[in-house]
Amino acid sequence: MVSRGPRRPLALARPRAARPSLLPPSASRSLTEVVHGGAAGAGIRLGFALTARRGLRISAPQLFRGLLRLLLLAVFHRLMYQLSVSQIEAVQRKMSFGLKVRSAGDHGTLSLSRRWAHESVGLFVPPSPPLDPKKVKELQRFVTLSKRILVMTGAGISTESGIPDYRSEGVGLYARTDRRPIQHRDFVQSASIRQRYWARNFVGWPRFSSHQPNPAHWALSNWERLGKLYWLVTQNVDALHTKAGSQRLTELHGCMHRVLCLACGERTARRVLQGRFEALNPTWSAEAHGLAPDGDVFLTEEQVQSFQVPSCARCAGPLKPDVVFFGDAVNPGKVDFVHKRVREADSLLVVGSSLQVYSGYRFILMAQEKKLPIAILNIGPTRSDHLACLKLESRCGDLLPLIDPR
Repeated sequence: MVSRGPRRPLALARPRAARPSLLPPSASRSLTEVVHGGAAGAGIRLGFALTARRGLRISAPQLFRGLLRLLLLAVFHRLMYQLSVSQIEAVQRKMSFGLKVRSAGDHGTLSLSRRWAHESVGLFVPPSPPLDPKKVKELQRFVTLSKRILVMTGAGISTESGIPDYRSEGVGLYARTDRRPIQHRDFVQSASIRQRYWARNFVGWPRFSSHQPNPAHWALSNWERLGKLYWLVTQNVDALHTKAGSQRLTELHGCMHRVLCLACGERTARRVLQGRFEALNPTWSAEAHGLAPDGDVFLTEEQVQSFQVPSCARCAGPLKPDVVFFGDAVNPGKVDFVHKRVREADSLLVVGSSLQVYSGYRFILMAQEKKLPIAILNIGPTRSDHLACLKLESRCGDLLPLIDPR
């Protein structure tokens, strides 16, 4: 009898070529981090994580313990996403969103609850069905057949980073409160409205600016790096695509990280304005009572009255975030630029947008006229479902990292 030697531990098959990381280089792909993006599809991402390194071996007991841990985390994850609106609001009231600005004696430092910063991720994502393997294969085929894919993203991709949106069923701003976003005309015409806006933005800015990209942002950045994504058009103003490294990018509605002077057109960094706010309001303090999209929070009128707003350092004109408010129009030159990118593309993928706003919907109409195949990834109905050859209702961060862009 030929001796076969000692039994070797179970080895997982590794792919022919290691997958490029969808997370930043400094990120550690531990089991907990792999499943943190969502229960659905986590098993597949776990397989990628376990086989990413050449020669990685794992014993059967280790694999069993890992899968058991994955199952428990998946159950916990599912329970978290079944929170009712009333439960969400109760958490918000209890935590006061962890936002409290104290300017007296501490130069406007912000007290931000780390517990709330962690718990808020996912509270603004509506429930979605489990990933359908058939749909995953259909999206994979859509991407594989595309050579110059144009992707348009909306607020639904950033809710998984903890930023609320307006329209998501049950968890969006419109569903949680009777508040509505500021209108462009009101902001431009009223100094008191600008004062209220900037006071609320001042309190919300440290938290809003600290949000980080989620796996969906990193996946799209990786698509660009590998030459699959031809152009990325985002309706978001949170700069998360930029933070993820995307460069072939058009921010259709601007970016909250920039400030625009309405008189001379000078643009400055929003972080610079934060320091000017602190210098002008050394004794002002306020605590937020709610969180809205685009870096806004809820304050009372009494809290706002004494807040001082700086003017443009260059011409003393009024300042506005460099974004398109409701009621305003996107710059025509930017619209023409995106139209050209659509004409040059061979397919269009919508990620996390209901397409209710015409500024983004118009490009879907153009894609239809050009007879481009259209796929939509969004939880809930969209304005263009009838135009799409493929519709998926899954979390963006669960699905996009599963797609091989090569």
